[in-house]
Amino acid sequence: MENQSNQGRIIIFDTTLRDGEQCPGATLNVDEKLSIARQLARLGVDVIEAGFAYASPGDFEAVQKIAKTVGTEDGPVICSLARAIKADIEAAAEALKPAAKGRIHTFISTSDIHLEYQLRKSRAEVLAIAEEMVAYAKSFMDDVEFSPMDAARSDPEFLYQVLERTIAAGAKTVNIPDTVGYMTPSEFGDLIRGIKENVPNIDQAIISVHGHNDLGLAVANFLEAVKNGARQLECTINGIGERAGNASLEELVMALHVRRQYYNPFLGRSEDSEEPLTNIDTRQIYKTSRLVSNLTGMLVQPNKAIVGANAFAHESGIHQDGVLKNKLTYEIMDAQSIGLTDNQIVLGKHSGRHAFSARLKELGFELTDSELNKAFLKFKELADKKKEITDWDLEAIANDETQQAPEIFRLELVQVSCGSNSQPTATVTLRTPAGEELTDAAIGTGPVDAVYKAINRVVNVPNQLIEFSVQSVTAGIDAIGEVTIRLKHGERVFSGHAANTDIIVASAQAYLNALNRLYSALQAQEGRKPVTYQKL
Repeated sequence: MENQSNQGRIIIFDTTLRDGEQCPGATLNVDEKLSIARQLARLGVDVIEAGFAYASPGDFEAVQKIAKTVGTEDGPVICSLARAIKADIEAAAEALKPAAKGRIHTFISTSDIHLEYQLRKSRAEVLAIAEEMVAYAKSFMDDVEFSPMDAARSDPEFLYQVLERTIAAGAKTVNIPDTVGYMTPSEFGDLIRGIKENVPNIDQAIISVHGHNDLGLAVANFLEAVKNGARQLECTINGIGERAGNASLEELVMALHVRRQYYNPFLGRSEDSEEPLTNIDTRQIYKTSRLVSNLTGMLVQPNKAIVGANAFAHESGIHQDGVLKNKLTYEIMDAQSIGLTDNQIVLGKHSGRHAFSARLKELGFELTDSELNKAFLKFKELADKKKEITDWDLEAIANDETQQAPEIFRLELVQVSCGSNSQPTATVTLRTPAGEELTDAAIGTGPVDAVYKAINRVVNVPNQLIEFSVQSVTAGIDAIGEVTIRLKHGERVFSGHAANTDIIVASAQAYLNALNRLYSALQAQEGRKPVTYQKL
């Protein structure tokens, strides 16, 4: 891989599927990771950190599947994290084999506090391990990245030494993490500049940055790092990640896009250059944000920069007046630049399967024949209920179909009775794995609670509902409602997702999707007897 450190472009390294997934409650299954990876490729990220291959069989499978499916010759680099341990590096190399372009990202702590209390090793030992393990990773593939964990709190002189030795051992990228989100922009900029000035062979590697948002400064820190020589930014969609999250991809990309005249000179360009500073297709940003939000169940706050519901909304009379006369009075970017377009009618109830399929392909969806048939039936059902079918509606249908869990229990009927002076009651009928139809009813604190209690009486698998969210796809009384739920069984979390114009039906389907994933996982456990279900 050619060294891009002097090419005047910022490399976007997306770690949504690795660091982002470490966010409490954001665990994704293999199919969900693959769905996000495909969208990240459409978005145009340069590197996808697909997971931590050694961490679990599920992570290994996800990295391997993404490497095979998304890691094509013209696709992004697929990366796996690995501790500076031979077993980790071997697992990463094996999982990445199907990728046309693979990268092993290995790391070890370099701060004195980590060395003393976590690693219990001396600086000399850490230096030797870092050098040896980078060389070991290099024996498997040419593209190796090294991170000195907690670099922001490391002694600079020791950090320079570690970086020099790992670059000499073969690291093509050296990543400088602010692991605990401690630094301020000027400090982080000074750190990067110090590395540029004091590591003799730094011109042989790309300087990358990784940072957490504990003080709300991650994006500002990264932009200051760019000014001082960083050329790769490690970030996540919607800024998700451990604790307060990571630097937000959409905020970084749009800051570099909107203010490119300011940043151009720092990348050796003329100030008035219109050449993009990243390879990101900004029109895919909003769609990617929604997909990650739906699959993780982590809603985007309304006032979130770039992708929040209020990001392009104006309530102040003075602002409204100015925007109506000229958008530039109070908007520094066009909503369409992130893919937030007007809801144009694209299809109607008389549209055929071919037109439906063609439009989904234009929107970036690649469905199997089976998925397409089911999605088309849902489209026809929706067209009978809604006069206006928008691209967002079509995306909801496609996402709903491609994110389906194994169909073990199938929802045949859901019916609720509720009101201000009545007790919410639900009746459900499910088809069991044996093909038997079972019906049960329950009373709850509300219609959704009653539905979930009735489903639980049939499925009879212990679980704890830990999250329930509903989002409207479009405006209007006939809008599709997207429901995402997460439930817990033991220490494992399972998610479910569904979309329907009836949010009670969507809630039931989402819950059943999660239960099917749970049931499937229990059945997969070696030696486990089939879960029992019975009419109560």
